Amino acid sequence: MNNPFDPMHIQEEKAERESRRLKLRTNLLIALFCAVLGGFFAVLYQVQVVDGANYLVDSAIRIAQTEQVDSVRGEILDRYGRILVTNVVSYDVELDTTAMEDRRNDILGRLLDICLDEGVSWSDSLPISKTAPWTYTTDTPLSYQAEDEEGEMHTYSTLLGRLAKEYKWVQDSEPSASDLLLAMCTTFDLVEEGEVPSLRDRELAGVLYELYLRNTGLNNNTYVFAQGVDITFISKVKENALSGVRIETDTARRYETNYAAHVLGWTGAITKASTEHYKELGYPMDATVGRDGVELAFEERLHGASGTRRIVKDENNNITSQEWRVAPKPGDNAVLTLDIALQATTEDLLAQYAARQEEPKPMAAAVVDMTGGVLALASYPTYELSSFWDNYSELVNDTTNRPLYNRATQGLYSPGSTFKMLTAVAALSSGTITARETVECTGRYRFYPDVHPACWINPGRHGKENVTRAITDSCNIFFYDVGRRTTIAVLREYAAKFGLGEYTGIEITEEKGWMAGPETSEHFGQPWFDGNTMYASIGQENNQFTPLQIANYVATLVNGGHHYQCHLLKEFKSSDYSQVTEVYEPVLLDSIDIEESNLDAVLRGMYDLSKTATMARHFSSLPVEVGCKTGTAEVAAKAAATNAVFVCFAPYDDPQVALCLVAEGGDAGGSLAELAAGILAQYFSTDSSLRTVTGENALLR
Repeated sequence: MNNPFDPMHIQEEKAERESRRLKLRTNLLIALFCAVLGGFFAVLYQVQVVDGANYLVDSAIRIAQTEQVDSVRGEILDRYGRILVTNVVSYDVELDTTAMEDRRNDILGRLLDICLDEGVSWSDSLPISKTAPWTYTTDTPLSYQAEDEEGEMHTYSTLLGRLAKEYKWVQDSEPSASDLLLAMCTTFDLVEEGEVPSLRDRELAGVLYELYLRNTGLNNNTYVFAQGVDITFISKVKENALSGVRIETDTARRYETNYAAHVLGWTGAITKASTEHYKELGYPMDATVGRDGVELAFEERLHGASGTRRIVKDENNNITSQEWRVAPKPGDNAVLTLDIALQATTEDLLAQYAARQEEPKPMAAAVVDMTGGVLALASYPTYELSSFWDNYSELVNDTTNRPLYNRATQGLYSPGSTFKMLTAVAALSSGTITARETVECTGRYRFYPDVHPACWINPGRHGKENVTRAITDSCNIFFYDVGRRTTIAVLREYAAKFGLGEYTGIEITEEKGWMAGPETSEHFGQPWFDGNTMYASIGQENNQFTPLQIANYVATLVNGGHHYQCHLLKEFKSSDYSQVTEVYEPVLLDSIDIEESNLDAVLRGMYDLSKTATMARHFSSLPVEVGCKTGTAEVAAKAAATNAVFVCFAPYDDPQVALCLVAEGGDAGGSLAELAAGILAQYFSTDSSLRTVTGENALLR
């Protein structure tokens, strides 16, 4: 018998127990491993065999993509913080036919039914009538003739024409609207060959035409089917589960004023010509951008920075998840130098003046401060930005009135006698005459043996005139003689210093204009003679300036000779108005050395004119004294036609504002004095609280 207390025996039992425990643990681990492995194979079987088909479908229809998102556009305000242009949230309908698959025509038909039920209009630019009998709604539906850059006539295809050729809807000759519509509907699987298209077929053809333009790359802008739809419409679209019909949130421009259309400008889709420019700036190609006015001039600051987001869509093209990669940055708010109350008064006065004429004629006005800030800029006829796109075709095709043409910065006019102050300053500053020197006005100027131009009062005479009296009386004989002696070279030098015939620097589109002289005549293919200087010195000949140039010239004169760049920008503010991000600093372009006594002599002539009987009846009721000058400019292109020009400034002893008015085909410049008085009355009657300067970081807009 073994001794249980034998050390050897104890050691053997201990080893046997350890062996059993090890075997048990090993078996447990093997069992656990087998269980895990079994579970893994079970899950794998479930995924690949049982649910494999479902996951395969999901993997095919769940699409992840990255897209750029436009930022919220900045607002535009006037100098006193009154909002002129803001944004309003809208819901737009966009279409994705890839998600519609073979149900495309059915889905679009149901969408059109909802539109008709809810009174929602949709985008349709197909130039075929929307009711039978089918006719073209434009004179050139498939092609048009136009001059190229070298003046050669070429035939160009319209978008419809190019699409028609690609899909062989056009044979040897242009088809009728009915034949073309039938060919389109056949291609779009709306009718069988030979069937007559119905009204619904025409509606669907218009939508599919828009989509095909984009599929072929003829139009790269996103097709927005309908804009500004309401919740009821959205609910019906959701209830009908219309695949490929997306409701997108967007912001649209809302105009808080009916004035300043030419200044504010408008927004629209990126044009083909500007595509590369905006690509370099990182814009999404379906972005809305400024196309005119300050909307264009301040585009990058108003636009902000686009964002990037990753979205995932399901089989119905609905977004199931999204996340921002880069959040969009809202644009800055632009505060203009414009005073919208003064702008409204100016535009209303122009319209009232035009309405009193037998035949309303175009007009323009510019009002500036002493450092080039534009307070009002009006062009008549004008248009309303709120209905711009609705009336776009009518506005563009109105070649008679040209309402889209900004005459205040693009119209070129002879200044007439309003140029005489420049001739006076040039003559006085160059030493050609003194302030006391006189010239005898005999009614005709007889320096040249074969040309004897008359004074405006012919028959009659002014007698002896010094520079002050000559400006008040607007004596042509005085300025014929003084201008001839000063020389055209000196007149051109001073015109450039005053900014006449030069760009003003304003941020919106403007014309440069022309200052008369040998170089200008050569440009127009005309001869130049020494005697032409006479006419140039009274604002005729080839002198062609914009109303804004003329207004700024007067401001330069009355502020002592400091010529500033014109501008519409006052400052930029952050999107939440918490801080000023940029303040415009006046840009001094030139300084003209005018002796105080000489300047006083010139300005006194303008002051005395305001006190004459014909002018005093308009200006006597104003709270300030005024200096003014009339001009009646001959229009070379029209026999016996004249333009009325009027300039003035106030207050006389401490000038704050200068303005220019032009009426095409108007009477004498003095006929515009009443309008000028009305503009000055508005400016100097504005509540003083509006003129309070708001400090940086103030929330007041």
